[in-house]
Amino acid sequence: MNRTDFPKGFFWGTATASYQIEGADLADGKGPSIWTTFSHTPGKIHRNETGDIACDHYHRYKQDVSLMANLGVNAYRFSISWPRLFPRGRGERNQKGFDFYARLIDLLLENGIEPFITLYHWDLPDALQNSIGGWESRDIAAYFGDYADAVFRSYGDKVRNWITLNEPFCSSHVSYLFGEHAPGFNDLTKSFLVAHNLLRANGEAVKRFRDAIEDGKIGLANVSQWVEPVSDSSEDARAAELVNQFFNDWFYTTPLHGEYPNDLSKILIDLGVMPDIHPGDMELISEPIDFWGINYYTRLIAKSDPKSEFGYTIVPGDLERTEMGWEIYPDGLQKFLERAYRKYGEKPLFVTENGMADKDIPEEGKIHDIRRERYLRDHFEASLKAMNAGVDLRGYFVWSLMDNFEWSHGYSKRFGIIYTDYENKQERIPKDSYYWYADFLKGE
Repeated sequence: MNRTDFPKGFFWGTATASYQIEGADLADGKGPSIWTTFSHTPGKIHRNETGDIACDHYHRYKQDVSLMANLGVNAYRFSISWPRLFPRGRGERNQKGFDFYARLIDLLLENGIEPFITLYHWDLPDALQNSIGGWESRDIAAYFGDYADAVFRSYGDKVRNWITLNEPFCSSHVSYLFGEHAPGFNDLTKSFLVAHNLLRANGEAVKRFRDAIEDGKIGLANVSQWVEPVSDSSEDARAAELVNQFFNDWFYTTPLHGEYPNDLSKILIDLGVMPDIHPGDMELISEPIDFWGINYYTRLIAKSDPKSEFGYTIVPGDLERTEMGWEIYPDGLQKFLERAYRKYGEKPLFVTENGMADKDIPEEGKIHDIRRERYLRDHFEASLKAMNAGVDLRGYFVWSLMDNFEWSHGYSKRFGIIYTDYENKQERIPKDSYYWYADFLKGE
C-alpha cells in the first residue's frame, strides 16, 4: 500500500485544535474560554496544567506550517477560537484574532495546504457560560450562528471546507454527564439538553453558511465508536444498538432525518430527561450538510445490563492498547466507515481524526515511535479497504500534528507525530512516524 493506491484528489492531512496548541490564551485581546476557567480550577486537570502556553502555536505558526509543508500533506484541519475573535462571545470583534487566522490561512495556501476549519472545538467563550449558561441556553444557537457568519464572511473566499462542531458527544456528555471536560457537570438532564442545543447550533451554522458561501462544503465531525455486542444473544445485540444510538446515531442520524433515535428516546422519556423540542427545532437540526467527519480511535464492546439506566454496560476487550487505554482495532475503522456510509445517507466521509497516544521518550534527540507507525499504516489500509468496498472517503487527517494539551490529561498524553518539548521552550522534534508519513506521501 502507498499513496498511489488512493485517488489523486484525496486529502492527506493532520489535525489540531485551538486551545490545545495555540497558547497566548489571554494575549492580544483574546477572552477566556470555559477551558481557561476549568484548567485553572485545582484538581480538574492532571498536575493542574493549563493551556496558557500549550505549544505556543500562536507565535510559532510559521514554523508549524513549514513542518507541514516538509511533511508533504495537502490539507490541515484546525479550529478557530471563538473567544479569540469575540472575547465576550458576541458584539465587539477582536481584530487581532481575525488577523491571526488570516495570516495562517494565507500561509497554508501559499504552501499548497488546503485549510479545513472547525468552528467549534470546545473552547466556548467564558462570558457566554457566565451570562446565559452556555450550551444550556436556547439562545446559544443564534449566538453561534452569528459567530459562524462572521467567520464565513471573513475567510469564505479562501476556505472551501468547513466543520461546524467537533465531537458534540464530548461537548455534551463528557462535559455535562461525566464531568471530565469543561464546564464539568454531572447531570443527565443537562447533558441531553446541551446535546440538543449543539445540534440546533449546527443547523443554524449550516443555514448561515448557505447564505454566505456559494462554493464550499460543510459537515459535522463526531467521535465515532465501532460497537460490538459481547455475545450473539439478542439482549447483547440490543445493548450494542443502544450504545450506537448514544454515541453515534444521536449526532449523525438526527441531522439526517430530523428525529432522535427511537429506542434511546423512549428511555430518556421514561427517565424524564428528554429535552423539550420546540416547534421548528427538528427542521433546524436537519439542515442538510455535505459530508460527515469521522473521528475514530477504538471500539466499544456492549453487554446487556438491565440494572443500568440505559440497559447496557461497556466491557473491556483484550487487544493491545494505547496510552489512553484504548484498544487498537483498525478493522473497526473499516467497519465504521462502511456502516456510516450506508446508514448516514451515503454522504462523502472524511476521517477527521485518527491517531494514538504513546510514551514517546526521546533517545539522543530522536523519538522512535514504532507503534504509531504501525498504527497509521494499519488504519490507512483499513481506510483503503472501506473505499474498495464502495465508501466515498475523501480524506484522512492524522491526530495530531504535534503533542499538545490533552484536555483533562494535561500534557501527559502524547498524540503528535511531532514531539513537543515542554521543558525546552516548546521545541518541535519530528518523530519517526513523521518521517514514515512523509515517505508514504512521497509514494515510497
